[in-house]
Amino acid sequence: MGADAPAAFPFPPPVTPMEARVRETLPEPPGWAYEPKWDGFRAVAWSRPARRLDSRNRRPLLRYFPELGPALDALPEGAVVDGEIVLVVDGATSFDRLQDRIHPAQSRIELLSARTPAELVAFDLLVLDGRDLAREPYARRRELLTGLLGGLGDPWRLTPATTEIAEATAWFADFESAGCDGIVAKRLDGPYEAGRRAMAKVKHRRTVDTVVGGYRLHKEGDRVGSLLLGLYDGAGELHFIGHCSGFGDADRVALLRLLRPLERAEGFGAHARRPGEPSRWSGGKDLSWFPVEPSLVCEVSYDQLTGPGFRHATRFLRWRPDKDPHQCTMDQLERPEGPTFTEVVAAAGVE
Repeated sequence: MGADAPAAFPFPPPVTPMEARVRETLPEPPGWAYEPKWDGFRAVAWSRPARRLDSRNRRPLLRYFPELGPALDALPEGAVVDGEIVLVVDGATSFDRLQDRIHPAQSRIELLSARTPAELVAFDLLVLDGRDLAREPYARRRELLTGLLGGLGDPWRLTPATTEIAEATAWFADFESAGCDGIVAKRLDGPYEAGRRAMAKVKHRRTVDTVVGGYRLHKEGDRVGSLLLGLYDGAGELHFIGHCSGFGDADRVALLRLLRPLERAEGFGAHARRPGEPSRWSGGKDLSWFPVEPSLVCEVSYDQLTGPGFRHATRFLRWRPDKDPHQCTMDQLERPEGPTFTEVVAAAGVE
């Protein structure tokens, strides 16, 4: 379509992006493509005449990332790109810094956008020149996306993709240092199924022994809602690093009987990181908690680290009565080494 005839989108914005189901292993070839899964905000980018940037929940994000406006303008008219907003700090994506952007004060957003500008990682193409590509196979969409990104500069990045499972398996380990938290698999002949879990993903998972430093009550009030977990630093202070909440009702009641006698004035170090108080992220939830004597050790599994603790809730595996709480130290947490984010996306062919 000519520049003087605005491209019409084949469907109105916003759109719910295609998602993935968690699996223990990657699907075997042939017929699959594999991509790194980046730790950021999922976003669908619309070019003119729509010009918008939407979250996976169909909420507008451009207000919080004004520096990405020119990236939308750089797209050809009538294009829709599926991707991830990332913010790179010290060579890796930082979810903490991304969360800082969701702020009510526009002056604060503008300050942060100038200090640490965000980037857009593209991994699928829904519309090009006003033409609906959703029914096209992924292999064709990837070919068109690669051609599109080749003509764009910063802050656009093209995520790597491969059809070799051995290479994807190597990425799973090697790219974690850059902020990759797993691998996504897509069918080469698969359409783009908006709103459906039509992809597969494998995420990192590790185990660690932690100390119970407190708990929160369940909304029912007669059982534990979550365990508050800690690890000791080199100075012997217990720091809060996350929580565990995946218990059945009977276990929650039993946990309350176990923890009530252990309540005390302090559960974490006086000068250590402690459980959070209400904030703009808590949505009005009751975040009050009860400190307990740090005598119970449990083994949990976790997927990601962000800042000083776990990004998501952990999974309870077992109690460790054989382990001294002071053996539960921060050095258990694995901080991966390897290539930076910029090095990884540069290898995809679009810098």
